[in-house]
Amino acid sequence: MDILEALQNRVSVARLGEPAPTAAQRKQLFGAALRAPDHGQLSPWRFLTIEGGARERLGELFVQALLAQSADVKPEALEKARKGPLRAPLLVVVIACLQAHPKVPELEQLLAAGCAAHGLLLAAHGLGLGAMWRTGAQAQDPLVARGLGLASNERIVGFIYLGSVDGERRSPRKLAVEDFVRPWPDSAIS
Repeated sequence: MDILEALQNRVSVARLGEPAPTAAQRKQLFGAALRAPDHGQLSPWRFLTIEGGARERLGELFVQALLAQSADVKPEALEKARKGPLRAPLLVVVIACLQAHPKVPELEQLLAAGCAAHGLLLAAHGLGLGAMWRTGAQAQDPLVARGLGLASNERIVGFIYLGSVDGERRSPRKLAVEDFVRPWPDSAIS
């Protein structure tokens, strides 16, 4: 697949089914992720793969996090949290590993890890797989971070859901470039 086609036509796919990406596809997915911009060559990222029964354990971790916030959580919210990780056969937790560095601020490292996540999404599209980047409250929850084994200098960038496209892949929303790009200084602004 042409890189411009992938960049201009990638969409999130919410309906994902079996099979999960193969070992060869995973190597390509993570190989693409590792090519993210990386000032200082810090490689400020790491990835956890969650599949099979581990998805159910992640759902229980999400439930524990909700209950830790409030004992008065509606049963529907608990069930949604419990079943969330079952929406795809493979989840990848993208983690930013923030390091003290005199020239590369933490924000830049966090953005680099976000670029790694985007590289994973683009590679999935290029391989004909479906993918969805999700965050939600779980990505910011300290109990979830501890449960996943994150160190104090690490942050969850997102949960990437991966699988085969179940149904039709939707078309991307078309945006007009001129609505988002302006010269500076803009002569219309005085």
